[in-house]
Amino acid sequence: MVKIVNQLAVFIENKPGTLAAVCETLAKAGINIWGLSTSDTTDHNVVRLVVSDPKRALSIFEERGTLVVESDVLMVENRNQPGALTKIAKALAKKKINIEYAYLASHPGDVRGLLILRVSNPKSALVTLKALKI
Repeated sequence: MVKIVNQLAVFIENKPGTLAAVCETLAKAGINIWGLSTSDTTDHNVVRLVVSDPKRALSIFEERGTLVVESDVLMVENRNQPGALTKIAKALAKKKINIEYAYLASHPGDVRGLLILRVSNPKSALVTLKALKI
């Protein structure tokens, strides 16, 4: 499975409890987090989220006055084996599609993992990765 999804980048204070508050807000709204990455600076933290209901999550954060930036990313279910990411990265490089950032996770015993990619051209990347039959 490869598809383009909406990612939310939520800007929060870099202090104890703020990530917990973000997660609690989404949980209370029944929104599941499928992917999460954080990037910190001295005074704030950027939490990148791929969630089950991005439109509703965006609305909730905006109602609270939280800065949120939307972007299209690829959600890629891929094999959890050595070389799987190499195959994806090489295919995108061959088409001159830049990987701006990525995050992934899988349990060591799982057959499949979930990869989130921010790329320079999501539509071309989608076509390229679907052709790989990963």
